[in-house]
Formats: sequence, C-alpha cells, structure tokens
Amino acid sequence: MRAGCFFTFMKKSIFIAALATVMVVACSSGSIEQKKAKFQQDLQAVVEEFQAKVEAIEADSTIAHLQDVIDAKIGEAYEIANTKYIDICLKTLKKNRDNELGLMAFKEVYNDLEPEDVEKQIALLSPELQHDAFVERVKSHIEALKLTAEGKPFVDFEVDGVKFSDFIGRGKWVVVDFWASWCGPCKREVPNLKKIYKTYAGPEFDMLSVAVWDKPEDTKAAAAELGISWNQIINAQKIASDAYGFDSIPQIMLFGPDGTIVKKGLRGAAIEEAVKQALGR
Repeated sequence: MRAGCFFTFMKKSIFIAALATVMVVACSSGSIEQKKAKFQQDLQAVVEEFQAKVEAIEADSTIAHLQDVIDAKIGEAYEIANTKYIDICLKTLKKNRDNELGLMAFKEVYNDLEPEDVEKQIALLSPELQHDAFVERVKSHIEALKLTAEGKPFVDFEVDGVKFSDFIGRGKWVVVDFWASWCGPCKREVPNLKKIYKTYAGPEFDMLSVAVWDKPEDTKAAAAELGISWNQIINAQKIASDAYGFDSIPQIMLFGPDGTIVKKGLRGAAIEEAVKQALGR
C-alpha cells in the first residue's frame, strides 16, 4: 500500500494513489466535470510538491549518511502535504454534501479522520448519500473500530477452521501482527518482531501473525523467507480486517492474557516498549 522507501513510516500512501485516481474538485462554479478537473489539478499540485521535497531531501549530500534526519525531514514534509490534502477534501465536502462531489470528497478523506469525526461528516451528508453503499460500509467499519478499541475484549473470528481465540485470551500476552506478503512496511517490521519473539517468548508471552488480503501461497513463501517462526493464521483476507475495522497494514496490536485489547497501532520500537511494560521488565 506504499511506494518508495520514503513511505516507510507513513500512515498511508494516499498521495501516490491520488496521481491516478483522484476524482473530486472544490470550486464553487462550473460543471461537475470542470470541478473534477480543477480539483485534480489542486491535489496533483500537492502531490508533486511533496515528491519534489522528498527528492531534494534524499539528494542532500550533507545528510546522506543520517537516515534518522532524512526520515524526520520527509515526515515533516508529509505532514504538511497531508494537511493540505485533507483541507482541500474537507472544503469540497462542505460545499457538496448532497451530490456526487461530496461523496467523492468523503471517499478521499474519511480514512484520515478520527472515527468520531467521520461520524460527524456522515451526519452532515444528505439522507440519500448517508445510505450510499460505500458510506454504509464506512459505518460498519466505524462500529468495528468501536468494538475493538483499546480496553475492549477481543473479537473472535475463524479462518479455515482456525479461530483467533485459539491463540488469544489463553493466559498470555500476545502481539498480533496483521500483515501481507506484498506489504513493504509489514516486512520491514519483521526484524523487530523476530527480536521481540526471541527475547520474550515463553510462559507469559507469545506472538501471532495474521495474513490478510493475500494469496496463501505468497504468505507461506514470504513467511519462510523472512523467518517467521511463531504462530500464524493464513488466508484471513477481509475476515480479520472487517472484524477489527482496519483498512491499512501493518496493524500490530497487543492483547492481554484475558484477551483484552491493550495497545493498537504499534510500530517500530513502540512494540517492544509495550511488551516490556506489560511484562513488567
């Protein structure tokens, strides 16, 4: 879902997709097609400005050996670009709450908003748009997020006869990694997970990988290549993501011994920090 090394730490790859698929527009007059064209230009300008900054950062010889500095600068550029992107979409949505432009704007921006803000935006749509199939799916997504918020009990699901509850809620702390073989950021988290598993696996702690949106044969090949030796659920497809309300990966979570969802959205060093805190080490 991301493209290029500079997307390693980003929350989504919306800008690359925008170059080819953006559909909405935010001008106050003209035909819908004219509005679409204007908005596409506006969003593409944001994308190109961001990409130019990334290229300049990566070409800066004074920091070429300082990856942390490069990542920080790219992160700052991303936040600026993402803020501009969201602002354009929200303004479009505000002006077009009863027509297809509003729906298109909503599709572009909903994933950048907190669940409660998404619900507010949906409530302001016309009754007809509120019953659009896509909006209904987003409503279901939000309900799943509410049911699986931190502090809530785990939601069980079953894949090919294997249940999530076969591994969760059985007296151990468990890190669960929802991933796919084609997902670069997912694979970049594996070294972190391997270190954590090697260090902490035992009577109190375990780990589980759940493959989503992936071909089983690709999952198995990647797991073998990456050295994933802990428990796995293969071929979850949308079953797991529908249950837990996520639409981007990796999604790494920590579950308590009784199955309580303790931490969500873990990445990098934060994974081990959560495990150490849970185990009191």
